[in-house]
Amino acid sequence: MPRRVERILVIKLSALGDFVLALAAMKKIREVHPKAHITLLTTPPFEGLAGSCPYFNAVETDGRPRGLAQWLALRRRLRAVRYDRVYDLQTSARSSRIFQVLRPGPPAWSGIAFGCSLPHRNRLRNHMHTLERQADQLMYAGVWPDAPTQPGQAPPPDLSWIIRQAEGERQTGGVKPRPYAMLVPGGAAHRPEKRWPVEKYGELARILHARGFDIVVIGGPQEAALAHAIQRDVPGARDLTGRTDFARVAMLGARAALAIGNDTGPLHLAAAAGAPTVVLFSKASDPALSAPRGRVAVLQADDLSGLPVAEVSQAAASLAPRTTSGA
Repeated sequence: MPRRVERILVIKLSALGDFVLALAAMKKIREVHPKAHITLLTTPPFEGLAGSCPYFNAVETDGRPRGLAQWLALRRRLRAVRYDRVYDLQTSARSSRIFQVLRPGPPAWSGIAFGCSLPHRNRLRNHMHTLERQADQLMYAGVWPDAPTQPGQAPPPDLSWIIRQAEGERQTGGVKPRPYAMLVPGGAAHRPEKRWPVEKYGELARILHARGFDIVVIGGPQEAALAHAIQRDVPGARDLTGRTDFARVAMLGARAALAIGNDTGPLHLAAAAGAPTVVLFSKASDPALSAPRGRVAVLQADDLSGLPVAEVSQAAASLAPRTTSGA
């Protein structure tokens, strides 16, 4: 390591679930460089969540330039700051291109860009879970010599800063609220194979409601129809689709008695915030590489339409037993 690393850029651009997992590496970077000015280069959807995160001094959201003019503007700004070090946690062709446009004389760079000074040389990196892979990257960068890189060893993301905010907002009064289960029935529209059928969510919601849980449905505004379908089975279910930003989803997860959903970003947030979580994987993705960590039960089926409600219900019961009292 150089003696003085005062200005640091961290790059993380895409996919909410990946961003949540990267928070573990981001925390370590802050611990290693407690006095540095750390800027996150990301994209607009993550501005609110990253802005409330204690790991960064600044957040910039133009990490996906389009066209020559935007690329040149990004290059001018990054070169003007004269960063001492860059931690590329995206490690994609796009983020590696940022390194190349900063030539000649790019900053010390941790990542996979050709010619970078702190390369992640592990040839098995793409077969590692994101948490161990990014810990391994920081080990290769020389800042985490005893990094936990064996399967299952790396710590999960720490969202205690979100939890403290959630606790500060907890209503006090004579009546305790009923515990609630978060359902996350949606996901990327172009990946329908990653979704458990909504009618099965409705059946599960009836079971959970009978066990004493209120039902809260989370998702984007385009997923309101899924919430309405669940409400036909449980009329009292609360539809929050399109009404929560990422920080609010995490706060809801911090207070939830249970979270159940597809392999999608909001469920990763809920799990990282501490919710006992059941996550459903199809053969479209590998939980060994990307599953959330914590109090998490992973269920996988080649075709999620064949995953029985009873199996999901049993996993939920093992994490959050029947209750009729407030949380």
